[in-house]
Amino acid sequence: MTSKHLTIALAGNPNSGKTTIFNNLTGTRQKVGNWPGVTVEKKEGRINRFGYDLTVVDLPGTYSLTPFSIEEVIARNFLLDETPDVVIDIIDASNLERSLYLATQIRELDCKVLFALNMADMAQARGTKIDARKMSELLDVPVMFTVGNRNEGMDDLLRAAIDLAESAAPLPRSRRVKYTHDIEEAIGRLRDFMLNRTDGDLPYPPRWTAIKLIEDDQIVKERLVAAAPAAGSALLEAGRAERRHLSARYDEDPQIVMTDERYGFIAGIVREVQASGTRQRVDLSRTIDLVLTHRIFGFPLFVFFIWAMFQLTFTLGEYPVQWIEAGVKLLTEAVGGFLPQGELRGLVLDGVIAGVGSVIVFLPNILILFLCIAIFEDTGYMARSAFLMDRIMHLIGLHGKSFIPMLMGFGCNVPAIMAARTLESEKDRILTILITPFMSCSAKLPVYVVLAGAFFGARAGTVIFGLYLLGIALSILTGRLFRSTLLKGADAPFVMELPPYRMPMAKSLLIHMWDRSKIFLRKMGQIILLGSVIIWALSTFPREGSLKRDYAAEIRQAAAVAEARRAVAGDAESREIEEVYAETVAALRRLEKSDRTENSLIGRIGRFVEPAFAPLGIDWRGGVALLSGFVAKEIVVSTLGVLHAVGDSEEEGALEKALAEAGMTPLSALSMMVFVLLYLPCLATTAAIRRETGSYRWMFFSIGYSTSVAWLAAFLIYQAGRLLGFS
Repeated sequence: MTSKHLTIALAGNPNSGKTTIFNNLTGTRQKVGNWPGVTVEKKEGRINRFGYDLTVVDLPGTYSLTPFSIEEVIARNFLLDETPDVVIDIIDASNLERSLYLATQIRELDCKVLFALNMADMAQARGTKIDARKMSELLDVPVMFTVGNRNEGMDDLLRAAIDLAESAAPLPRSRRVKYTHDIEEAIGRLRDFMLNRTDGDLPYPPRWTAIKLIEDDQIVKERLVAAAPAAGSALLEAGRAERRHLSARYDEDPQIVMTDERYGFIAGIVREVQASGTRQRVDLSRTIDLVLTHRIFGFPLFVFFIWAMFQLTFTLGEYPVQWIEAGVKLLTEAVGGFLPQGELRGLVLDGVIAGVGSVIVFLPNILILFLCIAIFEDTGYMARSAFLMDRIMHLIGLHGKSFIPMLMGFGCNVPAIMAARTLESEKDRILTILITPFMSCSAKLPVYVVLAGAFFGARAGTVIFGLYLLGIALSILTGRLFRSTLLKGADAPFVMELPPYRMPMAKSLLIHMWDRSKIFLRKMGQIILLGSVIIWALSTFPREGSLKRDYAAEIRQAAAVAEARRAVAGDAESREIEEVYAETVAALRRLEKSDRTENSLIGRIGRFVEPAFAPLGIDWRGGVALLSGFVAKEIVVSTLGVLHAVGDSEEEGALEKALAEAGMTPLSALSMMVFVLLYLPCLATTAAIRRETGSYRWMFFSIGYSTSVAWLAAFLIYQAGRLLGFS
């Protein structure tokens, strides 16, 4: 028997717990994409509960349905055009008055809606009591209590939504906002006029359409003309006439008057259903903010948290990295013992396993980084970081809100650039987009872990933290330069809501972490695999060319020396001699393959670009790896693995050892990490820059500027280090 299908839309303010409830309802059964025609993220989940096949849609968080932002347009269009079976409006019970503004607008859409009073525990902790039954009676809407971060009330919420969707009762129209007599008369006249002129053939509910015409809603006017072209001009003129009449009557824009009426209606509802306790409660969030957003201590604490995040990413991630390395090693041994010598063996070991394996070992580091970012978001600290950075961001003519896309850039630059859409000013958006790629995304982390781990040991975490700080500093300097030259403009005002601190749910954190990590894993099977195979082919062919050394003779000589030493050594010493011999042979074979690679196609490319990278302390292999990073930054590591021929090596940390044997030093490693931090964005990011700015000009400018800054910074670090005697 086929289950009946229902669509449930989740609406609500930002920070109302809407996404937490969505994660609770859908778990990992989510599909993430973009809304048609725009780059705002779209989340859907498919579940089967109580005999129904349910599609749950997480709408963008908005404070209203007035089409001022792309999120508001998307939420409104979905409710109007897709007509979900039921809408669940997630209301912050601890901030009832603010949340009810969106709720009253949804009620005006004449759709089936129920209210979920979320975070009821926080409201109680503040001494606030809400009479849900009375609210339901006053608004004629089902009202439920939920505590999203404890997964409380989810089953009751779904049952109520299904019951409402299946109810045959007519939609309640008597308990919505009642405007003043003049406005209600204007709405009635305009509604009747539209029904007469169109015979009721309207794209939206008649009363709501009349309200939007009086509010001069441009999108509704365009849709109305498209739906009724013959009567369109007359309908718009009727709307303008009612606006003029009301403007003269109130000496104020009708939209402002109607907004005041809604807030008056809301205030009355709140007085009826909400009661505050007589005992003064301690606001925990405000108490914490006295420290975390303090003018003096707040910023050092923020820097400490970021440092701790990267230190944790490196140190805690080191153990599972070793486990995955051991797994890759076992796979290499198994495949190497199975495949005969030849091109297929080279393709599998040096191409696929060396390329993909050299990157996938850093999955634990990526997971820990995304987990830390999810904790910042779910606890409410992400908003505090923007608040703390507001003063610094004003140095470049931006405000703290621009720092949120930059902080998101620590995960991935693509959604970070898309997040700049929330900025109102076009110049602010472009400036934020141009400086965001300097944020060190997770794709660069494998490069840092390899190089910092190989050449800086216990200080690796601090070195990586320094790279992230350098990216922030250069983004601020770049912003100041662009704001005073290319993108002149006044400082924008900044008002950011600081949501209450919340205890993050383990389930929600894991879902956020997994959603972002899937992108990394998808690259393993697509871009990085293909790139590794291409790099292997370019480094293998053509076969012609002589070797610099007779490696076969050196291996025979090493074998003879080892055999002679074993003849006079004890058992323990023999094992040690065997290990040294194995390491020597592995190093010689890597050098032999590297020698052959120099005569290949990629070797010729490397020699061509070598003069550009030599002043930075980067050899031709590093130069080729950096060129391949334009596709995806993770390919830098896989390319190094292929070029240094570590695919059939059985040693742990073979790539790190190969880099040292090839002449890389701590100074040149630092230079290469700085270049990776700053140079041209990956292919997906450049595409996002073009799409969000609407211009190839800004895309090419970003590529040229960031690469120039990267070369100059790496040059200064390497040459200054040499002058100071560092190696």
